[in-house]
Amino acid sequence: MPPLSPADYQAIALSIKVAAAASILSLPFGYAVACLLTYLEFRGKLLLEVLVNLPLTLPPVVVGYLLLVMFGTHGWLGAWLSQHGIRIIFTAKASVVASAVVGFPLLVRSLRTSLEGIDRQLIHAARTLGATWFGTLISVILPLSLTGLLAGSSLMFARSLGEFGATIIVAGNIPGVTQTIPLAIYEYACSPTSEQMALSLCLASVTISVAVMYLHERFARKAARRNGA
Repeated sequence: MPPLSPADYQAIALSIKVAAAASILSLPFGYAVACLLTYLEFRGKLLLEVLVNLPLTLPPVVVGYLLLVMFGTHGWLGAWLSQHGIRIIFTAKASVVASAVVGFPLLVRSLRTSLEGIDRQLIHAARTLGATWFGTLISVILPLSLTGLLAGSSLMFARSLGEFGATIIVAGNIPGVTQTIPLAIYEYACSPTSEQMALSLCLASVTISVAVMYLHERFARKAARRNGA
C-alpha cells in the first residue's frame, strides 16, 4: 500500500481535533443529562429520553439535514449567529456540531450505566450529613463515576472519528477545512485509480479506532469493578 499523503495526514489530524472538540464540549451537557435521567423523576422524563436517544435511530443524513436547516443562513439559529458574525455551515465548527449530536446519546448512555452503579446509600449518607445536592455531586457522585465518564468520552470520541453522513451534509467535503478520514476515504472510493490510497487511510483509521476502543474497554471494566465492589 502507498504511504499516506500530506492531505491524508491533514484529514487524520482534523478528525482527531473534531472528535476531541465534540467530546469535550458535550461532556458537561452529557453529564448533566445523565444525572437528570438517573436521579430525578419529573414529568416529561420519557420524552427527554426519547429526544436524547433519537440520533441513534435517525439516519445520520437526516440529522445532518436538520442541522443544515437549523444552522443555515435562513435557519432560526443560523440567522441569529450570522448577525453576530458567526458562520457554522461548511466549516470545521459544523463537523464538531454534527459529531457532537450523533455521539451524544452514546455518551449519555455510558454515563447513566456508571451512575446507576453507584451505591445510593452513599448519596443518602452525604445528604443526611448536610451536604447539598451540588456538594454531593462534587464530593461523592463525580469521583465514583470518573472511570465511567472516561469510558463514555472515549466511546463518543470513537463514534465521532467515524462520523460521515451528518458531516458531509452540514460541513461538506472540503480538503484541509472539513475533510475528515471518512470523507477522504469516500473521495478515494469515488475514483477507480485511488483504491490503494483508500486502503492505506482505512488502515490508519482502524489503527486509531482500535487504540481508542481499547482505552474505552479498560475504562469500562474499571468502572464495572468499582461499581461491583
